[in-house]
Amino acid sequence: MGRPESTLQRINALTLLTAGLLLSGCAGYKLGPTNGVVARDKSVQINPFSDQTLQPRVTDAVAQQLRKELQRDGTYKIATHNDGDIILSGAIIRYQRYEVSFASNDILTVQDYRLVLSASVIARERSTGKVILERGDNNPVVGNTIIRVGSDLTSAERQAMPLLAQDLARNVTALLVDGSW
Repeated sequence: MGRPESTLQRINALTLLTAGLLLSGCAGYKLGPTNGVVARDKSVQINPFSDQTLQPRVTDAVAQQLRKELQRDGTYKIATHNDGDIILSGAIIRYQRYEVSFASNDILTVQDYRLVLSASVIARERSTGKVILERGDNNPVVGNTIIRVGSDLTSAERQAMPLLAQDLARNVTALLVDGSW
């Protein structure tokens, strides 16, 4: 009779130990904004970015993705009537294409490109004019994606633009939300 009790005690101790380890593993996680701001307490006005590249409609894609990413994050509201607490503006400064892989039978034919979009970004508080985020030409915010080149490079780049803008917007949002300003 002594053996079943000790086995049961071991199982209970093991269960408690496992539960304790699982719960302590989540101790570093936090719900809501990570920068101390109350969720959706402040709003962000996204001004159209200027475009210093030759890529058509890149600023539209970036503005749309910035709105989506800020809404998804939930730290800030989107100001729709030019009355945001924070004014976010910037410029698309570079659009670059780098070869990633080549056709196996022809070393001059590119199969995949990495597209890189760079932007200078500035965010200011409307009331004080205080700069809370600034990334200039020397230290831009960057987004990138990989495309497979088919028969038409232009079409492949056009189809990849939302993904490229989304990566840039994700990085801008992370800097704005989690920045050490």
